[in-house]
Amino acid sequence: MRLVGEAGSGYEAVELFRQLRPDVTLMDLRMRDMDGIEATRAIRGEFPDAKIIALTSYDGDQDIYRALEAGVQGYMLKEMVHTDVLQAIRTVQAGKRLMPAEVAEQLSAYFPQVVLSAREVEVLTLVAQGLANKEIADKLRTANGTVKIHVQNILGKLGAADRTHAVTLAMQRGILHLDSLGSSS
Repeated sequence: MRLVGEAGSGYEAVELFRQLRPDVTLMDLRMRDMDGIEATRAIRGEFPDAKIIALTSYDGDQDIYRALEAGVQGYMLKEMVHTDVLQAIRTVQAGKRLMPAEVAEQLSAYFPQVVLSAREVEVLTLVAQGLANKEIADKLRTANGTVKIHVQNILGKLGAADRTHAVTLAMQRGILHLDSLGSSS
């Protein structure tokens, strides 16, 4: 095996893939400029046969689903890399899918998959930033009652007892990430 390239951003990963056409790509899901899921979509859009393994420290089910939807053939947690990376590359190169038991277990815990709507994720992000319903309503230019309904739906879909529990569950499942919770204007 030979390392043919290394990218520091999603855009750079797409460009290097175009130039180098590696047999198998290890794609970090958290990169600057363009995340690994978008980079995977871009690469697979141009090169449908590209073999990509998602590499991440996040093991939330939504991260896994998003990576699989983008077209990865394998999913590895970074802590697995030291012992399993060569076998993972060989597995994907041979045309097989790679889903370590730890990741499969994470997915199975949430079947059937409960998906929040884009608006519910937006509301939950603002909840995670500490905003009250009225502040969220003002920010989203909607009625306070509408926000209250969104929050109730979020709690129900996630099986959360309260707003804090919903945020915690959303972070555990990869619906929200700490690095995306910076306050927005």
